[in-house]
Amino acid sequence: ALSGVTNIITVTNRDFTFLTLDAYAETGVENIENQFLLEPMGRDTAAAVAWASLHIQNVYGSDAVVLILAADHMIKDEAAFRDAVEQAELLAKQDKIVTFGIQPERPETGYGYIETDPQDKSRVLRFVEKPDEATAQEYLASQNYFWNSGMFCFKAGVMIDALQLHAPEILDAVKDVAENTSSGEQRGVKTFEADQTIFSKVPAISIDYAAMEKAQNIACVPVDCGWSDVGSWAAIAELVEADENGNRLTGEAILEDSENNFVYCDDRLISMIGVHDLVVVDTADALLIADKTKGQQVKSIFTKLKNSGHEAAQLHRTAHRPWGTYTVLEEGENFKIKRIVVKPGMRLSLQSHHHRSEHWVVVSGTAKVTNGEDVSLLTTNQSTYIPCGHLHRLENPGLLPLVLIEVQSGEYLGEDDIVRYNDIYGRA
Repeated sequence: ALSGVTNIITVTNRDFTFLTLDAYAETGVENIENQFLLEPMGRDTAAAVAWASLHIQNVYGSDAVVLILAADHMIKDEAAFRDAVEQAELLAKQDKIVTFGIQPERPETGYGYIETDPQDKSRVLRFVEKPDEATAQEYLASQNYFWNSGMFCFKAGVMIDALQLHAPEILDAVKDVAENTSSGEQRGVKTFEADQTIFSKVPAISIDYAAMEKAQNIACVPVDCGWSDVGSWAAIAELVEADENGNRLTGEAILEDSENNFVYCDDRLISMIGVHDLVVVDTADALLIADKTKGQQVKSIFTKLKNSGHEAAQLHRTAHRPWGTYTVLEEGENFKIKRIVVKPGMRLSLQSHHHRSEHWVVVSGTAKVTNGEDVSLLTTNQSTYIPCGHLHRLENPGLLPLVLIEVQSGEYLGEDDIVRYNDIYGRA
């Protein structure tokens, strides 16, 4: 934890609310107030930073010092990072917008760079795009270039002024968003959810393009803290120790006559013979095989899946819900089998389905089942049948997780075939 941090503002997609709450609960951090700003869709970092800055200015004042951190970055040397944040805070109090420049370890072509003054590394000369290999080598040799971490520190009012000057269309659109949120609470955390129609009008642009590259009051704090944005499988591979052949393995894998590969597998054995410099990622959702140098192109594959309406771009085999998780084990024509885990004290919505019936078999724990007019308790090896159209609810009244197998049958088994009559999580 960083000293002096008393409030966290989390900007995330509304679909990730409960997954994010679970992640916070696992950290064990206490005595820090958390508030969620929930986006209905992604609109890049300018929208997120603008909304957070406006919210912080409204609640804590224009002089509140803000530290912007991405949720998916890794920092190994926390002490070095704390020192850098303290330097950044001092600069921010002087009305500087501070960026953290990471000391480059290699000629990386997957990151943007910050060029600094050779005589004063805190003075930013320019931001530069992701370079080719030769240019990245020049940047590394000059010692005046740092990786652009995407982490920033500033006063809320100073960032708002910068956006007003350099990107007024973004600031005006986000002001409209901030003035039309619906507030609520989840697990004791205040939430502010953006209106989908209004939020969709916000230009999708990064904070670098919107403000950082144009503002004159930019400062840099160089830091060597074992940082990684974990933005590609190649970056994740660097976190795994290599064997004598340069292979980095997570999961069960057997390699023969193969070098410098990265393998990640959930639960299946992976065998590779006579291959080099590959990334192989096998999960319940999909299998990825890529050249190590082409890892960044995963985004284009996702875009193609999304544009074609493929289910893989929208749903995961394991889905997180406010009450727990479900995992699709198998599905076929007119049937689907799920493993459902309900947290202690949690319950699903009171609901019905138009197109499917369900069989529930308890694997472990205790289930309180509402099935039409009947309410019953089921324990291990007991089951029930929910006819199509029946009002029903599943609850876990026990102290241990409830695990059950659900077998769905019907003509349509989509996740949108749910009519909710009562829901403690505020879902429609």
